[in-house]
Amino acid sequence: MNFTTQLEHLIDEALKEDIGDGDHSTLSSITTGARGKAVLKIKQDGILAGMRVAEKIFSYKDKEAVFSAFKKDGETMKVGEKAFEVMAAVHTILQCERLVLNCMQRMSGIATLTKQYTKKLEGYKTRLLDTRKTTPNFRLLEKEAVRIGGGVNHRFGLYDMIMLKDNHIDYCGGIEKAIEKAAEYVRSTRPGLKIEVETRSIDDVKKVINAGKGKVFRIMLDNFKPGQVKEAVMLIKEDFETEASGGISLDNIEEYAKTGVDYVSVGALIHQAKSLDLSLKAVII
Repeated sequence: MNFTTQLEHLIDEALKEDIGDGDHSTLSSITTGARGKAVLKIKQDGILAGMRVAEKIFSYKDKEAVFSAFKKDGETMKVGEKAFEVMAAVHTILQCERLVLNCMQRMSGIATLTKQYTKKLEGYKTRLLDTRKTTPNFRLLEKEAVRIGGGVNHRFGLYDMIMLKDNHIDYCGGIEKAIEKAAEYVRSTRPGLKIEVETRSIDDVKKVINAGKGKVFRIMLDNFKPGQVKEAVMLIKEDFETEASGGISLDNIEEYAKTGVDYVSVGALIHQAKSLDLSLKAVII
């Protein structure tokens, strides 16, 4: 499924979860067919994310909704600014309000934290990756927020890349055997699927270098200290892409970038991000 199809599915399920058998607060107090205006007010500084998601939520519920954007995804936002206005059925505005806010507050928090990380990488070749450490059924928008904040999306799920992690390797009986079996699987079942291998030591790196040429495209250096990453990168040269993962924070990410590693992956971009404060307020016409 493409992004739009996945987003529509997410919106549909989220609205069903929230509205259930009816938005009785709105049904009991607002005349059906009444139309109104609302504005999204920014109450905390950061990086704005979720604008196109908000527009899609309103239009999904009300095809006649008119969405007027004042800012764009990825722009810096300041307290007191307005992000958008929407004209729609009042029932639509009230039923979509919480979903819009939940998405945009969460996404803006992730984008803001991601931007803090990417600023640390300015001047280096190293790029920032996200991970699969996401909220179930909300990965689509969490990864979109990372992209908006300047990061790069790693694999979206278990289906779009082979990643041989420590447990795969241990269950399989070793790095060499796991690589060979994965390569055969790609040849016979999923041509073009890329293979990444996690390593836990310099010795593991040497094994992948020897067994993975022409099969593996990236070597992950898991929980390596910056000095070990530098040593591994020198051994690997340009034969494979390199990724450092584990224990990387705002405090030490620049030390990893200095090693020349191609990518650093940081789960904290998503699971440590704090939602930012936004509000959707009625405008009396």
